[in-house]
Amino acid sequence: MTRTSNRTYWAAGTAVLLALLFAVAATVASASGGDGDGSRTSARAPGLYSPDAGFARDMAVHHQQAVEMSFIVRDRTKDEPVRGLAYDIANTQANQRGMLLGWLDLWGLPKVVADEPPMSWMGTAGQHGGHGTAGHGTAGHDMSGHDMPGHDMGGAAAKPGALMPGMATKEELAQLGAAEGRDAEVLYLQLMTDHHKGGVAMAQGCAQQCETPAERALAQGMVEAQQSELTLMADMLKQRGAAPRG
Repeated sequence: MTRTSNRTYWAAGTAVLLALLFAVAATVASASGGDGDGSRTSARAPGLYSPDAGFARDMAVHHQQAVEMSFIVRDRTKDEPVRGLAYDIANTQANQRGMLLGWLDLWGLPKVVADEPPMSWMGTAGQHGGHGTAGHGTAGHDMSGHDMPGHDMGGAAAKPGALMPGMATKEELAQLGAAEGRDAEVLYLQLMTDHHKGGVAMAQGCAQQCETPAERALAQGMVEAQQSELTLMADMLKQRGAAPRG
């Protein structure tokens, strides 16, 4: 790995660590009342269809696939830089996923909402009721239950067969599981590059729309860390005579 790659790697790791530490501290403070007035955060919990809740649900699913892909590639190559990156992505995103699901528990909200289309919360800026109990007339839905126009995803869109922007299809996951050596490394780096691009757009949406300070801070940390990892992965692909997919 080059000196530039090492600097990028450590910058990404530092951003992730700081975001995790802040989010853990903020979550503990929220669970114990936070404001010092004796009230609990659950009394001011985000609504069911709020950006805070929608981001937590969607990013938990998004992260789970990153963890899955990272474990797959660790068994398909002996290349230590790729294995190290995969371990760090799996560890970081599994921890972040735990925080997101923990917030949903803290807020008394479900982890799955059957009538909520993926990413619908990204079209809710200025529309959601914020905290308190939300119904179908709040974030992400009009009064008829139809999802509202989506947030600008920078041109990103979910490919056919993928649940959300950046996510791999079942066929791509199977292809990764069947590849070995350099082929597995390149495919993993390409798939994870796409995955991070979708994740960055989602996290930027929360950083702009979410009302929970700890969640906004975690989302911004995701943006910074994943952008650094995108630079690192582009360099790693170049070292292997490959490039990110169009």
